[in-house]
Amino acid sequence: MSNPVKSSGRAVTTRWWWVRHAPVREDNGCIYGQKDLGCDTSDRVVFEAVGKILPRDAVWYASSLKRTHQTADAIWAAGFPRPLAMLREAALAEQHLGEWQGMNRAAFLATRPIGSHWFAAIDEPAPGGESFMDLYNRVRGAIERINSEHAGKDVIAVAHGGTIKAAIGLALGDLPEQGLAFDIDNCSVTRLDHFASPDRSVWRLPMVNQQPWMADVSHAAMYQPAGPEVATATKLA
Repeated sequence: MSNPVKSSGRAVTTRWWWVRHAPVREDNGCIYGQKDLGCDTSDRVVFEAVGKILPRDAVWYASSLKRTHQTADAIWAAGFPRPLAMLREAALAEQHLGEWQGMNRAAFLATRPIGSHWFAAIDEPAPGGESFMDLYNRVRGAIERINSEHAGKDVIAVAHGGTIKAAIGLALGDLPEQGLAFDIDNCSVTRLDHFASPDRSVWRLPMVNQQPWMADVSHAAMYQPAGPEVATATKLA
């Protein structure tokens, strides 16, 4: 396959539209990581709003976990034109949190330093699982490959809080820890634009954690923690 960037000699823009999956209700307040749990797609208004800001002529990707596919199905069921194909990309799955999966989230996080942005330091692997850097490196590899395969296109990727934070860290200049400072809410849309020319490539961050349904507070219950933060009455109000 020829490289469209080298062939044209001009800058090529690939637009990434990241959508975090809908809330998981069956976790019982526990860390789930790569556990293949389902999600709540009952609020049609949320998915109608998400669909209104997504591009129609896009390449669709989802992780290997079913909650991302259920979220995509809900967007299509709410009126967004169903694409011809949904590409499954295992590298976009959430961080494997090993033995921490199944532990009570609040109790676990109470053992972490105050102000932590994630479950652990970026280079600390979960016992029997991955570190955030492991997640970051596989997500970066997938993004770089997809940027090459679909250069100049819109890419909609339905994924996970950790995955999207990793993508933001890449867009910020290969600074994975900086990506952890961002909240990524359920069903939110994050857009990251990649500009590639024959001699350099750069990223732009036009939109992070956009929640187009939030003008109506009756839909605020779609919020669920994307990592170490614990939901509060104020955020859920």
